[in-house]
Amino acid sequence: MAHTMEPLAKMILKGVLEVALVSVFGAHFLFIKMSISQEFRQTISKKFPFILEVHYKSTEHSKMYRVREQDQEK
Repeated sequence: MAHTMEPLAKMILKGVLEVALVSVFGAHFLFIKMSISQEFRQTISKKFPFILEVHYKSTEHSKMYRVREQDQEK
């Protein structure tokens, strides 16, 4: 019986890995888009303010200051 479960386990593992990979690339794309476009950050601040806060904290942690201040000035 354990032998018949092997293909199912491989299929589930493959699915989990694909979801993880898509999630990583999606997060990277979102970070890049938010880093480049102030207009996109404004849209995100209206719909998902917690995501924008994470972006601000990560940029400040990586010593890229003034992003938050520039957005607040505008």
